[in-house]
Amino acid sequence: MNGVHDLGGMHGFGPVVREENEPVFHAEWERRAFGLLNLLGMEGHANIDELRHAIERMGPAYLTTSYYEHWLAAIEILAVEKGLVTQAELDARVAALQAGS
Repeated sequence: MNGVHDLGGMHGFGPVVREENEPVFHAEWERRAFGLLNLLGMEGHANIDELRHAIERMGPAYLTTSYYEHWLAAIEILAVEKGLVTQAELDARVAALQAGS
């Protein structure tokens, strides 16, 4: 597969900067995304290949998002595709969170 995520050997993205003593999670939402991803797998709703494929389908957003944002996008994609939530329910919850509720 050749997509936006295939960065190996590509130039122009600068060096990989490692944070000294980097924590596993920088924010609480990252911890929750990790938990949701594991829950999808433990409950048999998705496997590692489906996760990878969902991340690969992010398109150009892949280049401007973080590691955990890749996971969150994959969780959203898979939850809708597996019928765990509708796109309308997901959109409504995102809107509510953005409004502060």
